[in-house]
Amino acid sequence: MEHEHFLDAVSLTKNYSENKESGVNSITISIPEGKITAVVGESGSGKSTLLKLLYGLLTPDEGEVFFKGELVIGPIQKLIPGHDKMKMVTQHTDDLNWFATVWQNVSSLLSNTDLDYKQTETEKALKQLRVYDLRDQRVADLSGGEKQRVAIAKALITHPEVLFLDEPFNQVDASFREGLQQNIREIVKETGLTVVLVSHDPSEVLSMADELIVLKSGEIVESGKPEDLYEQPKMLYTAQILAHCSVLTKEEAQVCGISAERGTIAVNPEYIEVVVSRWGKKEWTVKQVLFKGFFEELLIEKDIARLRVLNLEKGKYPEGSKINIKINKHLEYGQWKK
Repeated sequence: MEHEHFLDAVSLTKNYSENKESGVNSITISIPEGKITAVVGESGSGKSTLLKLLYGLLTPDEGEVFFKGELVIGPIQKLIPGHDKMKMVTQHTDDLNWFATVWQNVSSLLSNTDLDYKQTETEKALKQLRVYDLRDQRVADLSGGEKQRVAIAKALITHPEVLFLDEPFNQVDASFREGLQQNIREIVKETGLTVVLVSHDPSEVLSMADELIVLKSGEIVESGKPEDLYEQPKMLYTAQILAHCSVLTKEEAQVCGISAERGTIAVNPEYIEVVVSRWGKKEWTVKQVLFKGFFEELLIEKDIARLRVLNLEKGKYPEGSKINIKINKHLEYGQWKK
């Protein structure tokens, strides 16, 4: 069977019980070479199962995985599971020896037949992941984020063609996540590495990924460019995964002044503008103010309708304030109104 794509899954199914939602079902995808592909979805949607199937850690019930046209075999057929040209890093950093140094961990996968090469490659990997200064420290003494960087450096030392990252930033402090994400993007750009990652955080995948795959109950419901799926999601599920949108019934939408053709309406916080005017009755009440760092989210209410509003002028609208708003955009889903 000829495949022109890099990494393909064809009609891939893996269930852990008779419940068809306990894995993945009939998934067919093509992972582009030299790009970052992110798999997103709610907990239990099959994200980690899909990664393990692509890597060869699980044997599918049905379907096949191909890497450069060759079949990827699972643990039933292979003594040491996992494809030789691929590596996987999880949030648990299980592959690290906690009582060895950072240098010893990363260099351990290279042969001692060429010590100069081993020295050069280890130093390069540690510098790529910004852990060279930690080379003599034991892994047990590192922070969660530092361990994650070491695990990725170790995975890259043998120059795999595909790197799978399963919730790679869970153990990384928020202040250091962006730096690690940028490091990975730089490595992809410099080396042509293909990355497939799983995440539950939309901010991670929107800023990192070249392609998004959205899973729900073990099935792909949508895929495409991050900006396309964020701005024009075809499914309400995708809108809820990628943005903290307010979901309205048609009755609630009418309270908001929205004239909709379909039964369910989604409004992202940034679609709403607070209107400053001396005239006109202020009909919306600020029920709660959520501090988000350089901005706030206002939870506002009018009759039966509740909305989230993005506010850059922190402190201007305290709880109990009365405001007017303008909704500049909305998305529509569900049945068409008769």
